Amino acid sequence: MRRLFGSVRARATLGATLVVAVALVAAGAAVLLSLKSNLMGEAGTRAERSARAVASELAAGTPYGKLSGLDGDDGPVQVLAEEKRLVAASEDLEKISGTDSDRVKPLPSVAPRGNDDDDSDDHEEALEHGEIAGESTFSNGSATIDGHTQDYRFAAVEVETHDRGRLKVYAGAPLAAEHGAVQTALTVMLIGFPLLLGVVAGVTWLVTRRALRPVEDIRSEMAAITASQDLARRVPEPQTHDEVARLARTTNETLAALETSVERQRRFVADASHELRSPIASLRTQLEVAAAHPELLDLDGAVEDTVRLQRLAADLLLLARLDAGERPHDAKVDLAGLAREAAEGRTGVTVDAEPVNVAGSRGQLGRVLANLLDNAQRHARSAVIVTVRREGDLALVGVADDGDGVPHSDRERIFERFVRLDAARSRDDGGAGLGLAIARDVAVRHGGTLTAGQGPAGGALFELRLPLA
Repeated sequence: MRRLFGSVRARATLGATLVVAVALVAAGAAVLLSLKSNLMGEAGTRAERSARAVASELAAGTPYGKLSGLDGDDGPVQVLAEEKRLVAASEDLEKISGTDSDRVKPLPSVAPRGNDDDDSDDHEEALEHGEIAGESTFSNGSATIDGHTQDYRFAAVEVETHDRGRLKVYAGAPLAAEHGAVQTALTVMLIGFPLLLGVVAGVTWLVTRRALRPVEDIRSEMAAITASQDLARRVPEPQTHDEVARLARTTNETLAALETSVERQRRFVADASHELRSPIASLRTQLEVAAAHPELLDLDGAVEDTVRLQRLAADLLLLARLDAGERPHDAKVDLAGLAREAAEGRTGVTVDAEPVNVAGSRGQLGRVLANLLDNAQRHARSAVIVTVRREGDLALVGVADDGDGVPHSDRERIFERFVRLDAARSRDDGGAGLGLAIARDVAVRHGGTLTAGQGPAGGALFELRLPLA
């Protein structure tokens, strides 16, 4: 059973069919009840009309034998006197049920009761001589007339006569039409409802299959991409504007982002291997020379290569943590004080700062300022200016130098990892090309931005914007 309804298409078809089935059963029951009630009401109206016609003749003093309603053409009629005594009945009436008397032959007449009001029952409606009761009572029963038995709707009407006391007239209207109509409607429903449910199930199955076909195409293509590990492939996007099309579009965007991330990771690993190879090879050469000729040991060069290797490893570790989604600690940081600390001990660096607080990691933000100052001093001729101020609901940190500046075409490229401009190609002077990349990644993690432009002195201007605490 679980495998049978294991697909969305099967469950959707079953659900739609069940909902329609419940609705059809409820609607069919309501129609049958309404039809039966209406036809029963019509039969009761006909029976009441016949009963009142006979009651009118009795009120007018018509003898029992001359009552026009006893011919049996309109249905069975009974006239009851006191104590449910039958005094008149339809011709050819052989059997009856559902009235106060099941007798079909009139009893011998007796002296009528007196008209003293004290003799009348408490539950009887007070009537004047020749008056017919305004209310009628109804009941269901059956009668056999001339050998034919049918169900009837009986109406009972009371009449006060002048000489025969109070009489009660029963008249019946056949329910054959009501039974036939209800049976016909029920037969139509029993035949039509299964056919309609079959149509609903079939249409739902086909429509769901057509609607889910793009989803299956997406699934199969994703399985192929996973098997081939070719992230350049994309899933097919249906030419519609529904949820499936948006799913395919989002899936392709995810694949594109994943492809970019994997490609970036590959480049990062290749560049990191290349950058690590040089200081390690240099350090190994110096150590091998020192082992063979201790007098030729370049201790300063070995220490410098070791420091470069240590810094590169620290940068790579920080980038790995940032790529892993490490969130900065939510602490209040004074950018003005942090800028002064970063500029302390540096030659030619001027700080113009106003108190500004942001939320984030003091260590990571300090690393950003240190990297920006290192880059500015590397390219500046004589001076570096650091400014800290408010800009609306943001904190703005500017680091400007009086060097040659950054060409407009390279102002985004310099934030890529292991990128060095021509003026800074030397590993000794230009570093590994990770400082600005780390600075921008940290800025983004803190909800801010880092951009490059032209400073007032014509050199480079790096602007760090962070949300205020």
